[in-house]
Amino acid sequence: MQYPRDALIKGGLAAVGFLLFTGVVTGLVPTPLFERMVPRTPLDFAFLFLTALLAGAYVAQRATLADCGGDGCAYGGAVGGFLAVACPHCNAVLVALFSSSWLATYVDPLRPLLGVLAIALFAGIIYRRR
Repeated sequence: MQYPRDALIKGGLAAVGFLLFTGVVTGLVPTPLFERMVPRTPLDFAFLFLTALLAGAYVAQRATLADCGGDGCAYGGAVGGFLAVACPHCNAVLVALFSSSWLATYVDPLRPLLGVLAIALFAGIIYRRR
């Protein structure tokens, strides 16, 4: 299926925006604002790039459809992708919502599962709409 140019531009902007925002906020992209306390792993980068790519594909596909269902799955995929790469000790947003010890105990071991779930949600909704 060929997508119109404006849909591809929207998808590309969404992918790059998700990649940069999530990469900076989670510390995968080094910044002088804070230092990531959990080591960066290739799996973190894989989840970040795959989630950004699928988010861009979702936005490009959604831009071509008049009636869209499944946005909840896409939002869940984006949140899951964010949590999959987030540092549970140094992310101020997550520490403010929860506690650092709760995040380290319950969320950190589940991060790979959250990444797989995020990718599955995005891939599932894109495939279903196709």
